[in-house]
Amino acid sequence: MKRGLVFFSVFILLLGLDMALKSYVHREIPLITSSMMVYPYGGVAFFRDWHGIDFSLVHAINKGAAWGILSSFQDYLLYLRVAIIGGLITYLCFVQASLYRKWSLLLITAGACANVIDYFVYGHVVDMFYFVFWGYSYPIFNLADSLICIGIVLLLAETLLQKINFKKKSSAKPRSGSV
Repeated sequence: MKRGLVFFSVFILLLGLDMALKSYVHREIPLITSSMMVYPYGGVAFFRDWHGIDFSLVHAINKGAAWGILSSFQDYLLYLRVAIIGGLITYLCFVQASLYRKWSLLLITAGACANVIDYFVYGHVVDMFYFVFWGYSYPIFNLADSLICIGIVLLLAETLLQKINFKKKSSAKPRSGSV
């Protein structure tokens, strides 16, 4: 029960951080436009040309999934996101899994919930982190997107480590029947 309270508290904290940041951006920073393509891109400057990297906090609208894909199917994306969230919550509550996997899924669930809440509050997802890497303008994203990506990377790392450990264990076993 104590672990469940910790998970729920972290979930609420992450959701609250994302919502507070999006609210600030929505209220205080004008929407980025094509006329704002000079640092800080109409937003709040953090650093410019730090080893070739620019970073600023901007206000962008995303009506689709990652990088705005499927933006013309916003309602269907909402249904898909809610179904995925339902599956993740069911898994977290009822399936025995490693603590590592549960933390990974918690990050994904918190990020997904935050983006769904945006749909109801703003009618779209609010994105704000804008990086330019050595002249390449990386797609603008938000904290919820970061949580989802970190959770996915952690799940992939866990899977990779399990495969490596399985191969080590299976190659260490002596083969029976050999003379």
